[in-house]
Amino acid sequence: MFSIRPYQSPDWPFLWPILQSVFATGDTYAFSPTSTEAEIHNTWVTLPQATFVATTAAGAVIGTYVLKPNQPGLGSHVCNCGYVVAESARGCGVATGLCEHSQAQARALGYRSMQFNLVVSTNVAAVRLWQKLGFAIVGTLPGAFKHSRMGYVDAYIMHKSLFAS
Repeated sequence: MFSIRPYQSPDWPFLWPILQSVFATGDTYAFSPTSTEAEIHNTWVTLPQATFVATTAAGAVIGTYVLKPNQPGLGSHVCNCGYVVAESARGCGVATGLCEHSQAQARALGYRSMQFNLVVSTNVAAVRLWQKLGFAIVGTLPGAFKHSRMGYVDAYIMHKSLFAS
C-alpha cells in the first residue's frame, strides 16, 4: 500500500537516487544520463507547478510525478506530467496511482487536458499503461529519441481530455 502527497524538501535525498537511476539508463527520459543533481532538482522540483511523491506506509519514497503547463499563455490549459517509479516498486500499481492522482490534481487546477510530449515507443509498458488509462497516441515523432542501446527510435505524443466532451 502507498499514499501520494506533495513533495517536501526533506524528500530530496530519497528522491534523487530514484530519479538518477532512471535517467542514467537513457531509455525512457530525454534527460542526459550525465545530468547533475542540481539540474534535475531544478527541472523536477523548482520549475514545475507541483511535484508529488508516493510513499510506503513506513514513509519510504517509491515514486514521484511533476505537473506543469504544457505551454505558456494560450496553451496553458493543457498540462504535462512526468512519472518515475523506483525499481523496487514497479508492478505494484504505483504508476497507475500516480497518473490517476495527477489527473485529479490537474482537473482541480483547471486544466482541460493532459499531454505527454515524448513517450518513447520502445517503453512498451508505459505506452500500454497510458492507453489503459485513456490516453491516445495523437502523433508519432520519427527517430525523436536517441535510445542508449537502440539508437534513434520513435516517440509518441499522447493526449487525454480531462473533461467529457
